Amino acid sequence: MRRFLTAIALFCAALGAMAQWQWRVPVTGIVSGETNDNPDAFLWVPERCDSVKAVIFAFQNMNEETIFEMESFRRHLADMDVAMVWIAPGFGQEWDVTKGVQEPFDKALADLAEASGYSEIATAPLIPFGHSAQATMPWNFAAWNPDRTLCVISYHGDAPRTNLCGYGRANVEWGRDRNIDGIPGLMIEGEYEWWDARVRPALAFKMKYPGSCVSFLGDAGRGHFDVAERTADYIAKFIEKSLAARPGMKKVDPKDGWLAEQWDPAQTKRVKAAPWGKYKGNQHEAFWYFDKEMVDLTEARYAETRGKQPMTINFEQDGKLLLYDENLHVRTRAKFEPEADGITYHIKAVFVDTTHNALAGSHPAAQPAVKRICGPVKVVNDTTFKVDFYRMGMNNPRRTWDMVLCAEAPGDDTFKESVQQIEIKLPFRHTGGLRQAILFPSIQDVEAGAESVELKATSDQGLPVSYYVKEGPAVIDGDRLFFTPIPPRAKFPVKVTVVAWQYGLKDKVQTAEPVERSFYIKKSK
Repeated sequence: MRRFLTAIALFCAALGAMAQWQWRVPVTGIVSGETNDNPDAFLWVPERCDSVKAVIFAFQNMNEETIFEMESFRRHLADMDVAMVWIAPGFGQEWDVTKGVQEPFDKALADLAEASGYSEIATAPLIPFGHSAQATMPWNFAAWNPDRTLCVISYHGDAPRTNLCGYGRANVEWGRDRNIDGIPGLMIEGEYEWWDARVRPALAFKMKYPGSCVSFLGDAGRGHFDVAERTADYIAKFIEKSLAARPGMKKVDPKDGWLAEQWDPAQTKRVKAAPWGKYKGNQHEAFWYFDKEMVDLTEARYAETRGKQPMTINFEQDGKLLLYDENLHVRTRAKFEPEADGITYHIKAVFVDTTHNALAGSHPAAQPAVKRICGPVKVVNDTTFKVDFYRMGMNNPRRTWDMVLCAEAPGDDTFKESVQQIEIKLPFRHTGGLRQAILFPSIQDVEAGAESVELKATSDQGLPVSYYVKEGPAVIDGDRLFFTPIPPRAKFPVKVTVVAWQYGLKDKVQTAEPVERSFYIKKSK
């Protein structure tokens, strides 16, 4: 089975399409201010999953999307029979239940359970995950759903009960009796976003709630907007430990775990980690871990960068270094300057000195690789990128026209690994020039086991039409839609929705209105 799943993963990765989500339902009861419509809740179930053991969920923001669509992370979840739910646009940053977030969320899970055939999704243990502006949500969600929360993951984010919420407003008051005792929680903070004031509230929380189980990972060598594969592996291991430690959702006793000293990037020595009762350091300055394996994984991350020099990355466009601006959220921004096709553009990541304004004299031998973080962009290679709209559509000017990439360079014996993000904003639809329309013939229903179907959309302006899968077990390769394995308990028929789009050419051809076509995969006779 492992070899089979790996083959499927490699096939999808070759198409750049590990992002399949087999089911989608509207989140009724919520209207997003970004789209003036209901958000969508997307569900992914591992292809060979007989019974879902837990569901990790997140809202659209930034790195939630990155990690949820990471090939290796999905393989880990498949091994554990853990499903994923991603909701976009996001809502409930504070998870303030007085604002009516709980009922629409619960109904969305029930609707996904009904649509998919995996009825247990409506009541399965949940793993709230949030990054940055969504990083307080997981702790607060757990506080209001303690009997259903398997574990908590706040990524490049916040401590429980923090006074520095990622969304920039006051935290939600829990009240006198509410807590998350016995629920494993993981806070991760990147080295290049380090701020000790973000970590201290987590230690204070441990003191106030001695029954809490708060782990911490200093994401050494990483920043705020990036996801290292080994960090995703660490998160998957944390989930695996949570499943093993909580049969029947029993609470974890922190005294059964280990303690390890708080980390900061400037440390040169550390107190030796040990089981709870044998730890010789200050317990109030230490975090909790499941066992020696998790401690060893954590300490190995810190050892990787200790004593090494930092390295800095910036980007070139048209052979010139871009401006690095501390006032920008992502620090670096490029103009959208496409080739004649209107969608292909080029930037190059380079090593620079600490001023960001000159190339570095010495640097690691390996050149930076550039990866997608979020937005409508496809990485062709480390200098070539294409506009590539996806299931979020073209009607959200705040998010779905904003491409974010990240350059990453591995460390060596001298330098730490380094990262730098960049933002490229697309013009929100071309409105000048010739009007353009797409003709997209309907797609006939197919039986389970079909390999692929040809897509035949055309533009009345003769420009090439592209596609994305909005929902369903399928991926796109050029003008063909390839079907991926359907989970064994899926409810038939399974809906597939494909969208045809054409961005147009500035001042020459207008952006076409995208066209959707839905059909069904029917059970084989």
